Amino acid sequence: MSLSRPLRAAVVGVGYLGRFHAQKYAAIDGVELVAVADPGEAARHAVARETGSEAVADWRSLLGRVDLVSIATPTPFHHAVARAFLESGAHVLVEKPVTTTVAEARELIAVAHAHGRVLQVGHLERFNPAVLALEGLLTRPRFLESHRLAPFKTRGTDVSVVLDLMIHDIDLVQHLVGQPLVEVSAVGAQVFSDDIDIANARLTFADGCVANVTASRVSLKMERKLRIFQDDAYLSLDLQQKILTVIRKRATASETGILALDGQGLPPVSIDERNYEQGDALLLEIEAFIDSVRHGKPPVVSGEDGLRALETAIRIAELVRGQAMQRAVAEKLSGLTD
Repeated sequence: MSLSRPLRAAVVGVGYLGRFHAQKYAAIDGVELVAVADPGEAARHAVARETGSEAVADWRSLLGRVDLVSIATPTPFHHAVARAFLESGAHVLVEKPVTTTVAEARELIAVAHAHGRVLQVGHLERFNPAVLALEGLLTRPRFLESHRLAPFKTRGTDVSVVLDLMIHDIDLVQHLVGQPLVEVSAVGAQVFSDDIDIANARLTFADGCVANVTASRVSLKMERKLRIFQDDAYLSLDLQQKILTVIRKRATASETGILALDGQGLPPVSIDERNYEQGDALLLEIEAFIDSVRHGKPPVVSGEDGLRALETAIRIAELVRGQAMQRAVAEKLSGLTD
Protein backbone atom coordinates (compact mmCIF):
# COMPACT_ATOMS: atom_id res chain seq x y z
CA MET A 1 0.00 0.00 0.00
CA SER A 2 1.27 3.44 -0.90
CA LEU A 3 2.48 5.50 2.04
CA SER A 4 2.53 8.77 0.08
CA ARG A 5 -0.92 9.79 1.29
CA PRO A 6 -2.89 9.41 4.52
CA LEU A 7 -4.83 6.20 4.97
CA ARG A 8 -8.53 6.86 4.44
CA ALA A 9 -10.64 5.48 7.30
CA ALA A 10 -14.32 5.16 8.13
CA VAL A 11 -16.38 3.91 11.06
CA VAL A 12 -19.65 2.09 10.51
CA GLY A 13 -21.90 2.25 13.55
CA VAL A 14 -21.24 5.21 15.84
CA GLY A 15 -23.16 4.32 18.93
CA TYR A 16 -21.39 4.04 22.29
CA LEU A 17 -18.25 2.22 21.08
CA GLY A 18 -18.15 3.39 17.48
CA ARG A 19 -17.89 6.98 18.59
CA PHE A 20 -14.62 6.18 20.37
CA HIS A 21 -13.28 4.47 17.25
CA ALA A 22 -13.99 7.63 15.27
CA GLN A 23 -12.23 9.80 17.85
CA LYS A 24 -9.09 7.66 17.68
CA TYR A 25 -8.87 7.68 13.88
CA ALA A 26 -9.38 11.46 13.82
CA ALA A 27 -6.45 11.94 16.20
CA ILE A 28 -3.90 9.60 14.54
CA ASP A 29 -1.26 11.13 12.25
CA GLY A 30 -1.23 9.71 8.76
CA VAL A 31 -4.90 8.76 8.88
CA GLU A 32 -7.84 10.71 7.46
CA LEU A 33 -11.23 9.89 8.93
CA VAL A 34 -13.31 10.26 5.77
CA ALA A 35 -16.75 9.51 7.17
CA VAL A 36 -18.88 7.91 9.83
CA ALA A 37 -21.96 5.89 8.91
CA ASP A 38 -25.01 5.22 11.03
CA PRO A 39 -28.76 5.00 10.33
CA GLY A 40 -29.37 7.22 13.35
CA GLU A 41 -29.34 10.80 12.12
CA ALA A 42 -28.55 12.42 15.46
CA ALA A 43 -25.71 9.99 16.25
CA ARG A 44 -23.94 10.23 12.89
CA HIS A 45 -24.15 14.02 12.70
CA ALA A 46 -22.94 14.46 16.28
CA VAL A 47 -19.88 12.25 15.75
CA ALA A 48 -19.18 13.77 12.32
CA ARG A 49 -19.15 17.27 13.81
CA GLU A 50 -16.94 16.11 16.66
CA THR A 51 -14.38 14.49 14.35
CA GLY A 52 -14.58 16.77 11.31
CA SER A 53 -15.75 13.97 9.03
CA GLU A 54 -18.66 13.33 6.68
CA ALA A 55 -21.89 11.83 8.04
CA VAL A 56 -23.58 9.20 5.85
CA ALA A 57 -26.73 7.20 6.48
CA ASP A 58 -25.88 4.24 4.25
CA TRP A 59 -22.50 2.59 4.74
CA ARG A 60 -22.63 1.24 1.18
CA SER A 61 -21.83 4.72 -0.14
CA LEU A 62 -18.34 4.33 1.38
CA LEU A 63 -17.40 1.17 -0.53
CA GLY A 64 -14.31 1.86 -2.62
CA ARG A 65 -13.73 5.21 -0.89
CA VAL A 66 -11.70 4.04 2.11
CA ASP A 67 -8.58 1.97 2.83
CA LEU A 68 -9.70 0.71 6.22
CA VAL A 69 -12.83 0.61 8.33
CA SER A 70 -13.96 -0.11 11.87
CA ILE A 71 -17.28 -1.93 12.14
CA ALA A 72 -19.10 -1.28 15.41
CA THR A 73 -22.65 -2.13 14.38
CA PRO A 74 -24.87 -4.58 16.28
CA THR A 75 -23.43 -8.10 15.88
CA PRO A 76 -26.03 -9.40 13.38
CA PHE A 77 -24.76 -6.85 10.82
CA HIS A 78 -21.04 -7.64 11.18
CA HIS A 79 -20.90 -10.29 8.46
CA ALA A 80 -22.63 -8.40 5.66
CA VAL A 81 -20.84 -5.10 6.31
CA ALA A 82 -17.38 -6.65 6.79
CA ARG A 83 -17.70 -8.84 3.71
CA ALA A 84 -18.70 -5.91 1.50
CA PHE A 85 -15.76 -3.79 2.64
CA LEU A 86 -13.27 -6.64 2.28
CA GLU A 87 -14.49 -7.31 -1.24
CA SER A 88 -14.21 -3.61 -2.06
CA GLY A 89 -10.53 -3.69 -1.06
CA ALA A 90 -10.70 -2.23 2.45
CA HIS A 91 -9.01 -3.64 5.54
CA VAL A 92 -11.46 -4.38 8.36
CA LEU A 93 -11.42 -4.09 12.15
CA VAL A 94 -14.66 -5.65 13.36
CA GLU A 95 -15.83 -5.48 16.95
CA LYS A 96 -16.31 -8.69 18.92
CA PRO A 97 -17.96 -11.09 18.52
CA VAL A 98 -16.66 -11.33 14.98
CA THR A 99 -20.03 -12.55 13.63
CA THR A 100 -23.20 -14.23 14.80
CA THR A 101 -22.37 -17.69 13.43
CA VAL A 102 -19.28 -19.79 12.89
CA ALA A 103 -20.06 -20.16 9.18
CA GLU A 104 -20.14 -16.37 8.78
CA ALA A 105 -16.79 -16.00 10.54
CA ARG A 106 -15.18 -18.64 8.35
CA GLU A 107 -16.49 -16.89 5.27
CA LEU A 108 -15.02 -13.53 6.35
CA ILE A 109 -11.64 -15.16 6.93
CA ALA A 110 -11.75 -16.72 3.47
CA VAL A 111 -12.75 -13.41 1.83
CA ALA A 112 -9.96 -11.54 3.66
CA HIS A 113 -7.38 -14.09 2.48
CA ALA A 114 -8.72 -14.07 -1.09
CA HIS A 115 -8.41 -10.28 -1.31
CA GLY A 116 -5.20 -9.96 0.70
CA ARG A 117 -6.84 -7.75 3.32
CA VAL A 118 -6.30 -7.48 7.08
CA LEU A 119 -9.18 -8.79 9.18
CA GLN A 120 -8.72 -7.88 12.85
CA VAL A 121 -11.22 -8.63 15.62
CA GLY A 122 -11.80 -6.20 18.49
CA HIS A 123 -10.89 -8.30 21.52
CA LEU A 124 -9.79 -5.26 23.50
CA GLU A 125 -8.43 -7.03 26.58
CA ARG A 126 -5.42 -8.21 24.54
CA PHE A 127 -4.24 -4.59 24.78
CA ASN A 128 -4.87 -4.20 28.51
CA PRO A 129 -1.62 -3.05 30.21
CA ALA A 130 -1.91 -5.76 32.88
CA VAL A 131 -2.25 -8.44 30.18
CA LEU A 132 0.64 -7.02 28.14
CA ALA A 133 2.76 -7.16 31.33
CA LEU A 134 2.46 -10.97 31.39
CA GLU A 135 5.13 -11.09 28.68
CA GLY A 136 8.10 -12.95 30.16
CA LEU A 137 6.16 -14.02 33.29
CA LEU A 138 3.77 -16.58 31.88
CA THR A 139 5.22 -20.09 31.55
CA ARG A 140 2.80 -23.02 31.49
CA PRO A 141 -0.60 -22.24 33.05
CA ARG A 142 -2.13 -25.08 35.04
CA PHE A 143 -5.35 -23.43 36.18
CA LEU A 144 -7.03 -20.13 35.31
CA GLU A 145 -10.02 -18.44 36.87
CA SER A 146 -11.78 -15.37 35.52
CA HIS A 147 -14.67 -13.25 36.78
CA ARG A 148 -16.32 -10.57 34.64
CA LEU A 149 -19.25 -9.01 36.47
CA ALA A 150 -21.38 -6.00 35.55
CA PRO A 151 -24.69 -4.40 36.58
CA PHE A 152 -27.60 -4.93 34.21
CA LYS A 153 -27.87 -2.58 31.22
CA THR A 154 -30.10 -2.89 28.18
CA ARG A 155 -27.12 -2.22 25.88
CA GLY A 156 -25.64 -5.52 24.79
CA THR A 157 -28.70 -7.64 25.52
CA ASP A 158 -29.18 -8.36 21.81
CA VAL A 159 -26.85 -11.29 22.57
CA SER A 160 -26.29 -13.54 25.59
CA VAL A 161 -23.86 -12.65 28.37
CA VAL A 162 -21.57 -15.29 26.87
CA LEU A 163 -21.22 -13.32 23.60
CA ASP A 164 -21.48 -9.94 25.32
CA LEU A 165 -19.02 -10.30 28.22
CA MET A 166 -17.61 -13.80 28.65
CA ILE A 167 -16.16 -13.86 25.14
CA HIS A 168 -13.47 -11.38 26.29
CA ASP A 169 -12.15 -13.93 28.78
CA ILE A 170 -12.68 -16.86 26.45
CA ASP A 171 -10.33 -15.20 23.97
CA LEU A 172 -7.80 -14.29 26.67
CA VAL A 173 -7.77 -17.76 28.22
CA GLN A 174 -7.42 -19.58 24.90
CA HIS A 175 -4.68 -17.18 23.81
CA LEU A 176 -2.72 -17.51 27.07
CA VAL A 177 -3.02 -21.30 27.31
CA GLY A 178 -2.18 -21.83 23.64
CA GLN A 179 -3.46 -25.41 23.59
CA PRO A 180 -6.40 -27.10 21.82
CA LEU A 181 -9.66 -27.09 23.77
CA VAL A 182 -10.84 -30.66 24.41
CA GLU A 183 -13.79 -30.39 26.79
CA VAL A 184 -16.39 -27.78 27.78
CA SER A 185 -19.04 -27.84 30.49
CA ALA A 186 -21.28 -24.92 31.44
CA VAL A 187 -24.20 -23.75 33.57
CA GLY A 188 -26.15 -20.50 33.50
CA ALA A 189 -29.47 -18.75 33.81
CA GLN A 190 -31.74 -16.14 32.29
CA VAL A 191 -32.56 -13.47 34.88
CA PHE A 192 -33.66 -10.07 33.51
CA SER A 193 -33.36 -10.40 29.72
CA ASP A 194 -34.66 -12.87 27.15
CA ASP A 195 -31.24 -14.54 26.95
CA ILE A 196 -28.54 -15.89 29.27
CA ASP A 197 -27.57 -13.27 31.89
CA ILE A 198 -25.17 -15.27 34.05
CA ALA A 199 -22.96 -18.18 33.06
CA ASN A 200 -20.07 -20.28 34.26
CA ALA A 201 -17.95 -22.50 32.03
CA ARG A 202 -15.19 -25.00 32.69
CA LEU A 203 -12.70 -25.34 29.84
CA THR A 204 -10.25 -28.24 29.71
CA PHE A 205 -7.26 -28.11 27.36
CA ALA A 206 -5.15 -30.81 25.72
CA ASP A 207 -2.23 -30.35 28.14
CA GLY A 208 -4.50 -30.77 31.20
CA CYS A 209 -4.86 -27.05 31.94
CA VAL A 210 -8.30 -26.10 33.23
CA ALA A 211 -10.00 -22.70 33.16
CA ASN A 212 -13.07 -21.69 35.18
CA VAL A 213 -14.76 -18.70 33.50
CA THR A 214 -17.66 -16.72 35.01
CA ALA A 215 -19.61 -13.82 33.50
CA SER A 216 -22.64 -11.96 34.86
CA ARG A 217 -24.55 -8.88 33.76
CA VAL A 218 -26.83 -8.97 36.80
CA SER A 219 -24.23 -8.12 39.43
CA LEU A 220 -24.28 -5.24 41.91
CA LYS A 221 -20.65 -4.36 41.10
CA MET A 222 -18.18 -4.16 38.27
CA GLU A 223 -15.36 -6.69 38.37
CA ARG A 224 -12.87 -7.94 35.77
CA LYS A 225 -10.33 -10.29 37.30
CA LEU A 226 -8.14 -13.08 35.98
CA ARG A 227 -6.07 -15.44 38.12
CA ILE A 228 -3.42 -17.73 36.66
CA PHE A 229 -1.73 -20.56 38.53
CA GLN A 230 1.46 -22.09 37.14
CA ASP A 231 4.28 -24.21 38.59
CA ASP A 232 6.41 -21.28 39.74
CA ALA A 233 3.88 -18.53 40.49
CA TYR A 234 0.36 -17.29 41.07
CA LEU A 235 -0.48 -14.32 38.83
CA SER A 236 -3.46 -12.17 39.77
CA LEU A 237 -4.72 -9.56 37.30
CA ASP A 238 -7.22 -6.83 38.04
CA LEU A 239 -8.14 -5.92 34.48
CA GLN A 240 -10.26 -2.99 35.57
CA GLN A 241 -7.74 -1.31 37.88
CA LYS A 242 -4.74 -2.42 35.74
CA ILE A 243 -2.94 -4.20 38.59
CA LEU A 244 -0.77 -7.30 38.22
CA THR A 245 0.23 -9.15 41.39
CA VAL A 246 2.93 -11.82 41.14
CA ILE A 247 3.19 -14.26 44.06
CA ARG A 248 6.11 -16.69 44.11
CA LYS A 249 7.28 -19.28 46.59
CA ARG A 250 10.72 -18.50 47.97
CA ALA A 251 13.36 -21.17 48.58
CA THR A 252 12.27 -23.93 50.98
CA ALA A 253 14.27 -25.54 53.75
CA SER A 254 14.98 -28.63 51.65
CA GLU A 255 16.36 -26.44 48.89
CA THR A 256 18.55 -24.25 51.10
CA GLY A 257 19.43 -26.66 53.93
CA ILE A 258 18.17 -23.97 56.31
CA LEU A 259 14.88 -24.07 58.18
CA ALA A 260 12.89 -21.25 56.61
CA LEU A 261 9.23 -21.26 57.61
CA ASP A 262 6.92 -18.38 58.43
CA GLY A 263 6.01 -19.44 61.95
CA GLN A 264 2.93 -21.34 60.83
CA GLY A 265 4.82 -24.08 59.07
CA LEU A 266 4.30 -22.51 55.64
CA PRO A 267 7.01 -21.67 53.13
CA PRO A 268 7.48 -17.90 52.68
CA VAL A 269 6.38 -16.17 49.51
CA SER A 270 7.36 -13.02 47.70
CA ILE A 271 4.58 -10.65 46.62
CA ASP A 272 5.21 -8.19 43.83
CA GLU A 273 2.29 -5.85 43.06
CA ARG A 274 2.62 -3.80 39.89
CA ASN A 275 0.30 -0.92 39.05
CA TYR A 276 -0.05 0.31 35.50
CA GLU A 277 -1.45 3.49 34.00
CA GLN A 278 -4.99 3.14 32.70
CA GLY A 279 -3.66 3.85 29.22
CA ASP A 280 -5.83 3.67 26.12
CA ALA A 281 -6.38 0.08 25.02
CA LEU A 282 -8.63 1.11 22.14
CA LEU A 283 -5.99 3.44 20.76
CA LEU A 284 -3.40 0.64 21.00
CA GLU A 285 -5.80 -1.72 19.23
CA ILE A 286 -6.42 0.72 16.37
CA GLU A 287 -2.72 1.60 16.09
CA ALA A 288 -1.92 -2.13 15.86
CA PHE A 289 -4.55 -2.47 13.12
CA ILE A 290 -3.05 0.45 11.18
CA ASP A 291 0.45 -1.02 11.63
CA SER A 292 -0.75 -4.31 10.13
CA VAL A 293 -2.31 -2.45 7.20
CA ARG A 294 0.79 -0.33 6.52
CA HIS A 295 3.38 -3.09 6.82
CA GLY A 296 1.47 -6.21 5.81
CA LYS A 297 1.87 -7.75 9.27
CA PRO A 298 -0.53 -10.33 10.70
CA PRO A 299 -3.01 -8.65 13.07
CA VAL A 300 -2.57 -9.05 16.81
CA VAL A 301 -6.07 -10.53 17.02
CA SER A 302 -6.75 -12.30 13.74
CA GLY A 303 -9.98 -13.46 12.19
CA GLU A 304 -8.96 -16.98 13.20
CA ASP A 305 -8.67 -15.81 16.82
CA GLY A 306 -12.13 -14.31 16.61
CA LEU A 307 -13.48 -17.53 15.13
CA ARG A 308 -11.90 -19.63 17.88
CA ALA A 309 -13.46 -17.48 20.62
CA LEU A 310 -16.83 -17.48 18.85
CA GLU A 311 -16.84 -21.28 18.47
CA THR A 312 -16.23 -21.71 22.20
CA ALA A 313 -18.78 -19.05 23.18
CA ILE A 314 -21.48 -20.62 21.02
CA ARG A 315 -20.69 -24.04 22.47
CA ILE A 316 -21.06 -22.67 26.02
CA ALA A 317 -24.32 -20.88 25.20
CA GLU A 318 -25.76 -24.02 23.59
CA LEU A 319 -24.90 -26.08 26.68
CA VAL A 320 -26.62 -23.56 28.97
CA ARG A 321 -29.72 -23.34 26.76
CA GLY A 322 -29.86 -27.12 26.53
CA GLN A 323 -29.92 -27.39 30.31
CA ALA A 324 -32.65 -24.74 30.52
CA MET A 325 -34.74 -26.71 28.02
CA GLN A 326 -34.25 -29.90 30.00
CA ARG A 327 -35.37 -28.12 33.19
CA ALA A 328 -38.46 -26.75 31.46
CA VAL A 329 -39.40 -30.20 30.16
CA ALA A 330 -38.83 -31.75 33.60
CA GLU A 331 -41.00 -29.11 35.27
CA LYS A 332 -43.76 -29.64 32.72
CA LEU A 333 -43.68 -33.40 33.22
CA SER A 334 -43.67 -32.91 36.98
CA GLY A 335 -46.79 -30.75 36.69
CA LEU A 336 -48.55 -33.45 34.71
CA THR A 337 -47.88 -36.07 37.37
CA ASP A 338 -48.83 -33.94 40.41
